[in-house]
Amino acid sequence: MGLLESIHAPKDLHTLDFHELNKLAQEIREVLIDVVSRNGGHLAPNLGVVELTLALHRTFDSPYDKIIWDVGHQSYVHKLLTGRLDQFETIRQYNGLSGFPKRAESDCDCFQTGHSSTSISAAVGFAKARDVLGEKHNVVAVIGDGAMTGGMAYEALNHAGHSQTHLIVVLNDNEMSIAPNVGAMSAYLSRLRADPRYNKRKEDIEYLLKRIPVIGTQVAKGVAKAKDSLKYLLVPGLIFEELGFTYLGPIDGHDQALVEQLLDQAKNKKGPVLVHVLTRKGKGYKPAEENPDIFHGVGPFEPETGKLIKKPAPPTYTTVFGETLCSLAKEDPEVVAISAAMPGGTGLNAFARQFPDRFYDVGIAEQHAVTFAAGLAFGGLKPVVAIYSTFFQRAYDQVLHDVCLQQANVVLAIDRAGVVGDDGPTHHGVFDISIFRAIPHLIFMAPKDENELQHMLYTALQHCGPVALRYPRSAGQGVKMDATFREIPIGKAEVLRKGRDVTLIGVGTMVKTCLQAAQELRQRGVDAAVINLRYINPLDRQLLSHYARLTKKIITIEDHILKGGMGSAILELLEEEGIAGVALERLGYDGFVDQGSISQLHAVHGLSVKGIVQAAERLQLFRRVAGS
Repeated sequence: MGLLESIHAPKDLHTLDFHELNKLAQEIREVLIDVVSRNGGHLAPNLGVVELTLALHRTFDSPYDKIIWDVGHQSYVHKLLTGRLDQFETIRQYNGLSGFPKRAESDCDCFQTGHSSTSISAAVGFAKARDVLGEKHNVVAVIGDGAMTGGMAYEALNHAGHSQTHLIVVLNDNEMSIAPNVGAMSAYLSRLRADPRYNKRKEDIEYLLKRIPVIGTQVAKGVAKAKDSLKYLLVPGLIFEELGFTYLGPIDGHDQALVEQLLDQAKNKKGPVLVHVLTRKGKGYKPAEENPDIFHGVGPFEPETGKLIKKPAPPTYTTVFGETLCSLAKEDPEVVAISAAMPGGTGLNAFARQFPDRFYDVGIAEQHAVTFAAGLAFGGLKPVVAIYSTFFQRAYDQVLHDVCLQQANVVLAIDRAGVVGDDGPTHHGVFDISIFRAIPHLIFMAPKDENELQHMLYTALQHCGPVALRYPRSAGQGVKMDATFREIPIGKAEVLRKGRDVTLIGVGTMVKTCLQAAQELRQRGVDAAVINLRYINPLDRQLLSHYARLTKKIITIEDHILKGGMGSAILELLEEEGIAGVALERLGYDGFVDQGSISQLHAVHGLSVKGIVQAAERLQLFRRVAGS
């Protein structure tokens, strides 16, 4: 039996010596590579934190002590060490382990995460609650250098430093988040990495000063008061100490003994402490070390070679978006693109290569990205901000206040709209319609396929004012792509199939499902009209009102939450237009959606041909047809 199989709880680690810990680290890496090669997942981040996670669980007593993982995609090792080895085969699968910390899974998951830059805020909350209740446990936030580009992290650092409550922030510095880190903090950390002897130098100087006869201690105190004289001589900035933290490091995060030693020091200090550890993303697996961006979040691959297993498929919506934007930018020098640390994930890598002076990666800073875009727009440019739907949630105020209130000429490219599969509820993009459709002046559109996507992006850049364009993560439908772009009239829906018995209204990729369902209904004697909504705001009031009065029965289907979604918009329209006597079935999600493949989740929640047929049964359509 391997060592890993003997670890049922973190306390079991205390019986191992460092030789055994090295063996255990190797076993953990083998399990990670094996399972992720089949299930997909976040491989490189987890390979990089094996020794750090072992050290955390040997130094602290989880779940009594609270360990909070920022983002959480690096928590696989933590799961393996906290009694979930037997379930690990199911990670990121339907009804299986989450790919992120999840409170319902284990008492050791004290805080559920999935978005970046939140851990320090949560840690300050845990620490303050501990103090109020008179408890004594430790609170540790583990945050990556990429997440440290997020403004929320600095708000929390500021609060923690001011309050001086005891907590520990472990800065896991692997020099890379998903894309190479950008900005002043990245440059600052680089300077710290370049001089890892800082703390030893400081201690040596203080020791030597104190040895001066008679006056040594007073001189040392004087130097300590004049902090700039010592600190800035050795390392520029030391922003963490200026924020009120004791700074320890940087050290090699793969040196098990050294990491444990520093964490033990941090545990015994008063006030907030920041421990800076240097790790290598993908550590121990050559393909991941050489391509950490590819293996950050990866699909199935061959473990022996690292070669990705890809099934033939049409280009993704994201790829089509990126290629279309490049084509449009060639013709219009005012077009610029903005990413929040995800140029690869949002299809902007090609744009960044072709137009480096017109591409801006602002780091994990969605709020700044949107307001920055508004400034670019009023400065005379045509900015396109590409952000995942789930991360656009962070910039609601900026979209409303800085873009739409002022009617800025900004395109919001909402990638990963709808369910995204195995990453689960923290990453599904099922709230953007509810969040954004109520905002005045915002044109909101969704394409039925990849060809319509390119025309919508062209339309958005021709429009004067704010536009939101939502599209999914998945591969396109393989439709023929038009050679030239054309404008799609604002607020005009498209009738794809006429019918008299029921109106099926789909948005985005659900339009295809509506067409398939109409065929099935036809076999059962029901004549269904199919409408490609195209514009969520403004709605095509004339067309929708006509079909509501004609068929008196409507089924809406959306890859989105029901409350406040597209179906709700249709209900509002019926009330506003005074159209009575219409029976309406809305298909969508009625709460947070768990993990699973996209097809599984659609089927479970009725976003399928079968789901539409069942909705037709609830509308008594088959009884009506039989009676006619």
